[in-house]
Order: sequence, then structure tokens, then C-alpha cells
Amino acid sequence: MNKAELVNAVLGAGVGLESKAAAERAVNAVFDAVSKGLKKGGRVQIVGFGTFASRKRPPRMVRNPRTGESVKIGARWAVAFKAGKALKDSL
Repeated sequence: MNKAELVNAVLGAGVGLESKAAAERAVNAVFDAVSKGLKKGGRVQIVGFGTFASRKRPPRMVRNPRTGESVKIGARWAVAFKAGKALKDSL
């Protein structure tokens, strides 16, 4: 499912949104809230769905498969997602 399909699903869910533009604003608002929560270094927990967390990845050495030479990748932040029990059970 891509973002356009998600907007259509929200529009068709019968939650009182009257237009596709309103559904898209609602989806964007959720994405923005999750992004802001992660930027603060915290985690965003949606009960029944899962938890998004920002994690610091340490620097590491990798190998370029084309040349075989070792390359160092610096430390960076990554997003992790852990599915909640209700989501796991629904699959």
C-alpha cells in the first residue's frame, strides 16, 4: 500500500472526512506527529499497532562488493519499528 492508497482507505473508512484533501491532511498530520516525536529522540507508541523508536547506529566497516575495498560508514540515527500484539495477531 502506498500513500495514495492509504489516503483512499482513510477516506473510505467512514470517519467523517468529506474530501480526499481532508483525508490527505489527516494522514500527513499523523506522519508529521510521528516524525516530530522521533526527532526529539523519543519513541512513539500507538497502542494496538506498534512502537516507533529512533536508535543510534554505531560506525562500522563494510566492503564494497565491486572493488573489494573496505569502507567506513559513520554513526547515524535509524528508525526502528516493533509491531504490537494486536497487529501481530491480525496477521
